[in-house]
Amino acid sequence: MSYTISEVSVQTGLSIHTLRYYEKEGITPIIKRNESGRRVYEAKDIEWLKYICCFRATGMTIADLKEFVALVMRGDETIDQRISMLKKQNENINSKINQLMSYQAMIDHKINWYSNDMDHSKVCPREGSIENRMNSE
Repeated sequence: MSYTISEVSVQTGLSIHTLRYYEKEGITPIIKRNESGRRVYEAKDIEWLKYICCFRATGMTIADLKEFVALVMRGDETIDQRISMLKKQNENINSKINQLMSYQAMIDHKINWYSNDMDHSKVCPREGSIENRMNSE
């Protein structure tokens, strides 16, 4: 089964402009064209685009994507390099997750403080809070 660029845009959430850009930049290097010159996507192209979306959503740069694609195009002798890139990306994701969990704990602290303290004339006990600074002026 084949898909038009519009259908792929709907399936992936990527704009038509982005799909064209990815092809121009070599991130989707093997998109076929029909006799009219229109792009024709196959299921394997959509699967690849889902990985591209994953990589981008987790912070992989366009330059790194290009490098990854170049490694894929060179064949199996680059698998170790690809694994290394993916491990680095995984480390970046774990770092972001840890940072977000820290932020979540801070927000939870504020929610609990505001929810449980019926006397809001008191300031939040955490140092550096805006409440402490406002009430000390």
